[in-house]
Amino acid sequence: MGAVNTTVALSYEDIAWFRDGASLASAARGAAATLARRIGLNSHRAAEVALAVTEAATNVQRHADDGALLLRVVRSGEQAGVEFLTVDSGPGMTDVPAALADGSSSAGTLGIGLGAVARLADQFDLHSVPGRGTVMAAQFWPRTADGRAVVASRDLSVAAGVTRPISGETVCGDAWAVRVDDSETAGDRPAILVMLCDGLGHGPLAARASQAAVKAFQETRDLSPAGALDAIHRALRGTRGGAVAVARVEPAAGRVLYCGIGNVSGFLLGDDGRKGLLSAPGIVGAHMRRLRTFEEPLPAHGALVMHSDGLTERWDHGNLPGLLHHTPLVMAGQLLREAGVRRDDASVVVIKGAW
Repeated sequence: MGAVNTTVALSYEDIAWFRDGASLASAARGAAATLARRIGLNSHRAAEVALAVTEAATNVQRHADDGALLLRVVRSGEQAGVEFLTVDSGPGMTDVPAALADGSSSAGTLGIGLGAVARLADQFDLHSVPGRGTVMAAQFWPRTADGRAVVASRDLSVAAGVTRPISGETVCGDAWAVRVDDSETAGDRPAILVMLCDGLGHGPLAARASQAAVKAFQETRDLSPAGALDAIHRALRGTRGGAVAVARVEPAAGRVLYCGIGNVSGFLLGDDGRKGLLSAPGIVGAHMRRLRTFEEPLPAHGALVMHSDGLTERWDHGNLPGLLHHTPLVMAGQLLREAGVRRDDASVVVIKGAW
């Protein structure tokens, strides 16, 4: 994946979910410290990561309903960092600025407060809706001697997604990936391609299909949605197959091109509501109808959302005030919290801020 200006497609690995329970904080702290050391963060930065993750996990453990924490490695080129996401179903925060103020900490936490977590992070975002729940996300990159992050996180946040395996499984049969079109014809506002695959069923065989889709998407030279989907179709032969959609966001042209097969949902979100994007019936890797690509204008100050059927379509971003003002990762987390089901693998990816 290439880079154009400051638009870069991040990659993720070592994805682990920690569910709410007595061991949440200690388990997350140990995993965070291990990840930080493994990717080469110095001892001081690794300690900061472990401290921030522990505070966030303890906050979920003490004060949230049905909380969980996602921890993973995030990569930009040769640089690697640690990212966490917390998701809960209430009670929510009535005054987010107060919760982030210096000196504000919750009983039972380490006492450094969420404001300190925000300062330790290179990118931090939090969205909370009273009565519904809270989502918090943070990235931690290596820092230079003068304290600057080696990766400008705010320039990288146009795309983010989340996967979560079905209850009882450790691997997820869903996967997503993003590419930036760095061809000469892309201009100074490059096109962004996003792919989401829901491997049939769940478990290792579904994961094998979705990872084959990711590999084919990353390697294809045809950067049209139909061309990429056709490459994925060939790659998934011999696997279980899956439902797949590919979108190409073209900021310079003010449009999105979308091509999907199977039960993957796509929506354009704006201040005035959402518009569904069409997919055709079929199974990628087995049988597909003739591919059709649909074109839609990009909504001003809006977002593109794609998700598997591990999320119901009965969500309404109008019930989440201010959601479109937050990062793609927090948006993805809120939609997962709002509409995710435990009886299936779930995935959601959001593109925002590219136009």
